[in-house]
Amino acid sequence: MEINNFVVRRATATDAAALAEVWLRSFAAALPSVRRVHTDDQVRSWFREVVVPGQETWMTTVEGSAVGLMVLDGGDLDQLYLDPAWQGHGIGGRLVDLAKQYRPAGLGLWTFQVNEPARRFYERHGFVAAECTDGHRNEEHEPDIRYVWRPET
Repeated sequence: MEINNFVVRRATATDAAALAEVWLRSFAAALPSVRRVHTDDQVRSWFREVVVPGQETWMTTVEGSAVGLMVLDGGDLDQLYLDPAWQGHGIGGRLVDLAKQYRPAGLGLWTFQVNEPARRFYERHGFVAAECTDGHRNEEHEPDIRYVWRPET
């Protein structure tokens, strides 16, 4: 699939619905075994009322359609989701590079242990596993892993 008119930009209120749909499609495809604790409508409301207006939310579009999102929260890469049809085209890597540019002192993130493709992706981009948990701190109660990236000095 060729990428035409690829854009990375800050999300605005009018983007919340499209970003929620990207999140929903991506979560369903990448994590079918993980129990979702929120309904689709709750996720849409969360994007509309919390994520886009209150967090540093970035999005990618291809030919004007939302295909990816990234949320930075302090020193954490809090959300990184791509529409399944657009995975494997370098979009995620471009978002991680942007995160590193905006957080040059380093980044941390959490991902579920069962998400092997995400773990390989982050490791390819210089993140190192720092902590594994049994999931007691996340809503899904799913074992997770914390990754950190520190710039080379």
